[in-house]
Amino acid sequence: MVSATFRFHEALNDFLAPARREREFTVPCARAATTKHMIEALGVPHTEVEVILVNGEAVGFDRILQTGDRVAVYPRAAALDGMPSLRVRDDPPGEPGFVADAHLGGLAHLLRMLGFDTLYDNHFHDDTIVEICVREGRIVLTRDRELLKRRAVTQGCYVHALKSAYQLREVVERLDLAGSARPFTRCLHCNTPLHPVAKASVVDRVPPRVRECYERFSTCDGCGRVYWEGSHWQNMRRVLDGLLNGGTAGPAGGHEG
Repeated sequence: MVSATFRFHEALNDFLAPARREREFTVPCARAATTKHMIEALGVPHTEVEVILVNGEAVGFDRILQTGDRVAVYPRAAALDGMPSLRVRDDPPGEPGFVADAHLGGLAHLLRMLGFDTLYDNHFHDDTIVEICVREGRIVLTRDRELLKRRAVTQGCYVHALKSAYQLREVVERLDLAGSARPFTRCLHCNTPLHPVAKASVVDRVPPRVRECYERFSTCDGCGRVYWEGSHWQNMRRVLDGLLNGGTAGPAGGHEG
């Protein structure tokens, strides 16, 4: 057996036993244990870790621990922006895509509202989520830390908040999504991109009052829903403006008929 001293920083402490939070602690390690093995054995999913320093030097997940090693572990939100070469992983290329677990339907809905490609089905099993993550390179969103510990899940985000509006703020801030948001460009129900249509082509698919009051419409080729800028749209616009401009995100409704 060997032993090493660990110190976890910022939000990573939430995963630890209370007696180990916000302090250094020394634990025994199995012979040939890697940093990844020990970090997850202590309760922290590897997807939550952005930087690992052993004795002050940046290392990866495969570093084998030795007696006397001092290990500092940082999340993405840590103030290490000026040292990108230290990170244990690169961001996925292109616009981010997500797959949300069965308990995050409200968050999935709100991410689609922001225009982010987000797969969700309340019948998704963990194995299905992992398969989608691997096949399509999506970021897993979940409150199940064991799902994020799976070796095949290379990009993931543990969602701490319980209410969907606060979950949205948490994910947007952690993954720096504000600049990539394209609100109201994706169907809230089936995730298909929306496209504008002439009023005449949907006039028989909307209520009479809507025909009288609105001129701009979008439609979804996936499920056929028609969207317009009604009162619910205005409410969501205020919510999103507050979120993207640093205000407080509150409840949001739908914007389609």
